Parts: sequence; structure tokens; C-alpha cells
Amino acid sequence: MNGNIRVGNLFGIPFYVSPSWFIVLGIVTLTYGGQLALFPQLSGITPWILGLITALLLFASVIAHELGHSLVAISQKIGVKSITLFIFGGLASLEKESETPLEAFLVAIAGPLVSLLLFGLFTIIGVNVSLPLPIAAIVSLLASINLALALFNLIPGLPLDGGNVLKALVWKITGNPNQGIIFASRVGQVFGWLAIMIGGLAVVGLSPIGSFWTLLIGFFLLQNAGSSAQSAQIQETMNGLTAEDAVIPNSPIVNQDLNLRSFANDYVIGQNKWSKFLVTDEAGNLLGAIATDDLKKVATSDWTKILVKELIQPNQVLTTVRSNQTLLEVVKLLEQQRIPQLAVVNENGIVVGLLEKASVINLLQQKALLKTA
Repeated sequence: MNGNIRVGNLFGIPFYVSPSWFIVLGIVTLTYGGQLALFPQLSGITPWILGLITALLLFASVIAHELGHSLVAISQKIGVKSITLFIFGGLASLEKESETPLEAFLVAIAGPLVSLLLFGLFTIIGVNVSLPLPIAAIVSLLASINLALALFNLIPGLPLDGGNVLKALVWKITGNPNQGIIFASRVGQVFGWLAIMIGGLAVVGLSPIGSFWTLLIGFFLLQNAGSSAQSAQIQETMNGLTAEDAVIPNSPIVNQDLNLRSFANDYVIGQNKWSKFLVTDEAGNLLGAIATDDLKKVATSDWTKILVKELIQPNQVLTTVRSNQTLLEVVKLLEQQRIPQLAVVNENGIVVGLLEKASVINLLQQKALLKTA
């Protein structure tokens, strides 16, 4: 899975760690182990062992945060493909989006709420339980980290949880989930540029706040927010287009009453573009398809006697879509069924033409060029 390492399974959700995670694990272990070494009661490798345990507990908090999202998604019958730990935290990969703004809001807010609950739990333990100083310091750190995790993720810009909350609110107001994503992504890009500026100034010594990590987080926000906005804009464009818009010009359509000689002369010989043709009746209704290789099954001397309809095979009937279906619905169908082509018919069942992934891509590219012209 993109080079990630599978480390376990919980609630049916596979867990992965990115190779970049080990970098952070090592940095946190060394940094906090060094701080624990200042306690006189700790000696030898004990501070470093406790530093490693602390680092693992910090990442366990991240996992709990992502499980918050995941369990709420599962309650909405949304599958969770995986949870992955990487250099900037964690990511729960869901099979699909929530169906309503409220459900999207609940999935988004669940993670920060779990972090806030952990902050409260560790704070209560730290205040009310008498612990050895090194352990008390670890508990205090876990409380602080969970509070920081909650507050950072509530920044209202994608890809952070606060951005998903903002997306849900805009979706509720506009009734359009893509508008929510685009707006929240733009806000995320603003925060990304802000983090890059602060981090950059800190790196060159011109800002008392920020660090190299702030700079990296800024690039992370900028890249992911930009990707989200681009994806949403494409979906918004496809929502405004129909299957008929993406039909291939001069689609391969032949009449059932055409004899094989005419079919070969007019559509096959000297033309290598199509290996399969849609077959229609006189009214234009789709009957099935014929493959050019089917001609090899018949002696050329018989081509004038045999009609196209006699070579239609049941397994060559293509999946059809209505011409007025949105292009977004069509693309989802292509992806879900993993099929290369669809036959497009109008409301009366008359064949409009053939549609394939390449024709969808060409249409979107044309629309993009028109916008930039």
C-alpha cells in the first residue's frame, strides 16, 4: 500500500505506518528521552526506554483520534479502508463520503472530541493521582499533546478536521457538497501559506515563533488543500455535464440489417479505430454489439448473405446509461463496475452513442481550456 507497512488490525480496520513515521518516532524518543535523563532517579537506558514508550503513547493518541472518525463513519455504514500513521500524524481512509451535512459534521468532529476526552482523562490523572515525577511528566505531556492535537485539527481548513467541519457547514448552507470542499480547501490553502511564511521566517531567524516543522506543515496543508479543491472542481464540472456531452463523435453504430460485406467495406476495412460496434434496429434501439473479429467466423463468400444481427452475441451487450444522467454518475459507474465503455441512450431508448473514459477526459480538458482562454 504505497510502501506503507501493515502493523495490525482493529475493529476490522487495517493499520499501516509510513516509513516517514519511524523518523518522527526516533526524534520524539531521543528528544523526550534526553529530557527524562535530567531526572536523577532515572539512570542508564531507562530514560530512553521511557522516551520510546512516551513516543508510542503519543502515536496511540493519534490512533485513538483516527478511530473516533472511523467508528462514527462505520455507524453510518461507511467502510473504513485503513488507518495510516505518517510523519504529520494519522489518516483514516473512508470508502465514501457521508450522505448528509450532519453526518459529515459528526465524522469530522469525532476525532477532536476523542483528543479532548483524552486531554481531560490525562489531566484528571495528573492532578488526582500521586505519581513518580518522571511518570507525572509523561502524563502531563500526553495531556498537552492531546489538547494540541484537538486544537490544531480544529483549524477550519482542509485537509484538517476543522476544514471538514467547515465543509459540512457550507454544504448545509448551499446544499452542494462540492462547494463546501472548494471553500474549505481555499481556507486550508490560506493557512498553508501562513504556516509557510511563519516557518520560513523562523528558519532564517526573523520570527520568534514557528520552526522548520511549521514550514513542512504549511507545505503539507497547501498541497493537500489544493488537491481537494481541484478534485471538487472537477466533480462540480461533471455534475453540470451529462452523459450525452461525453459521447464519442461518430460513435461506432451499425444497423442490424446491414450485411457483413457492407459492414466490412464501410466500417472495418482500412479503419482500425474500432474493434466493436453497437447494433441497433431501424428505430435506433440498442440490440447489442458486434466485434470485428466475429467476421472471421464467416467465410467471405457468405458475407453478402449474412446480416449483422445474426452475429450479435448475448455477452456483447454493453451497460447502458441515460443521456441525461450527470457525468459524475457515469464516471462513478465506470469506476465501480470497472468497465471501459458505456452505451448512451435517450429517454426513448434510442442509441445516442458510445462513451468511454478517454472521451470523458477529453471533454474535461476542453472545458478546462475554455475556462483558461
